[in-house]
Amino acid sequence: MLTSHDPGTGNPAESPPEVLHTKTAGQESLGPQKVRIVGRTSYLLMWMGGCVSIGTFTMGSSLVGTLNLIQLLVAISIGCLVIGLGLVLNGAAGYKYGIPFMVQARSSFGFAGTRIPGMVRAVPALVWYGFQSWVGAAALNQVSAVLFGFDNLVLYFIAFQFLQIALSIFGFKGIKWLENVGAIFILAALVYMFVSVLNRYGAEIESNLLSVDGTWGTPFWGATMLFLGIYATMMINVSDYSREHTPGSRPGLLLTIYTAAILPVTVFMGLIGLMVSGATGVVDPIQVFSNAVDNTPLLVITLVFIAFAQVTTNVLNNVVPPTYVLMDIFKVPYRVATVLVGLLAFATFPWLLVREESADGLQIFVQTYSAFLGPIFAVMVVDYYFVRQRTLNLIKLYDASGAYRGVNYTALISVGVGIAAAFTFSDISFYAGLLPAGLCYYLLMKFWPSSRRFLPAANDAAGTRSGERAERR
Repeated sequence: MLTSHDPGTGNPAESPPEVLHTKTAGQESLGPQKVRIVGRTSYLLMWMGGCVSIGTFTMGSSLVGTLNLIQLLVAISIGCLVIGLGLVLNGAAGYKYGIPFMVQARSSFGFAGTRIPGMVRAVPALVWYGFQSWVGAAALNQVSAVLFGFDNLVLYFIAFQFLQIALSIFGFKGIKWLENVGAIFILAALVYMFVSVLNRYGAEIESNLLSVDGTWGTPFWGATMLFLGIYATMMINVSDYSREHTPGSRPGLLLTIYTAAILPVTVFMGLIGLMVSGATGVVDPIQVFSNAVDNTPLLVITLVFIAFAQVTTNVLNNVVPPTYVLMDIFKVPYRVATVLVGLLAFATFPWLLVREESADGLQIFVQTYSAFLGPIFAVMVVDYYFVRQRTLNLIKLYDASGAYRGVNYTALISVGVGIAAAFTFSDISFYAGLLPAGLCYYLLMKFWPSSRRFLPAANDAAGTRSGERAERR
């Protein structure tokens, strides 16, 4: 029998099965996770394989002329540390209670209100899904052209997208093994490409990047936010992943796992992007990696790596979040939702994003969605740690007609305040929205009468009565 936490006490108590629907291995649902299949090593490899984003390369390319190599390395390291801390903080509820992001957010936004952060999270995922699928298809098309003389990028894009859809329907069990196998290959390939870039463009890198002054001012902190922003989406829905991790990992260990997984691949991708684009002026990742490799067998291996990396990243980062959003809003099964997400990625027109001028456009895109994600993150963290003192009422989180019904306008107002601050300082939008949104949410929850229904003290009695009625049934 699944256990939850009794409202207000935190003591284990049996939850009525008609209220809380669990899921077992091989089945995907929004109910509290019962069977957890991802151990510590698998969890690390899962994050490592899922974070090889071509977007990181593009962000590195966009900083040519702004930062030197040392400054970029420090910026990436700071960004990854912030990412790790954010994942630990916002993933704690999912890890403790086994609930996904769309359920976790109900305590702060309400059942209907959760659709807003859900859609805000889903849109960047769909855009990145389409963008990275096009890059992966371009890599396969290049392999085909080199080996067989057959060149048809549109055909490869369609086939590649349907391949990813097919892999996605296997749920987290399939994701686990895909990421575990892919992570080691990906890291080895990144080291190889990094060395190849240094050997091929060493002189240009030294003259164009090492000798420039760069800056440690606002553009530097803006760069930390760009690398953070690529993963800021995952900081919002990290509970979708932490609920799959086996119990027993303390926050310090989880921070180590996240950092050890994300930092190496982000450093390699960001530095490769900066070095090659700074040396050659080329920002197309396929051209960059093709130029860095000087024999056909290694070129084929490199391009296959690029395609494979897009699969591991998309399946983990860009399929799961919008899939759970569709499941929550439209009540469709997991497999149907994954297919819909894959089809929606076609509508992002990714061929318009992978162009010479796309680096600056993607930079603006990251800054824009980060302005929304930072305040949402702040509201969720303040709600869990300061309003609810890390104790959630699972019965109420699954009771659509209970205390969390409808919309918590306190959360929406607070997010709005944070967004306004974020756009005021757009270069550091994620950081700028945190404090205003978090402080506004805490104060409104404490003093605004309209928030009272969402407070733990107000709905504990209702939760207890609901539990008693369920036991009598």
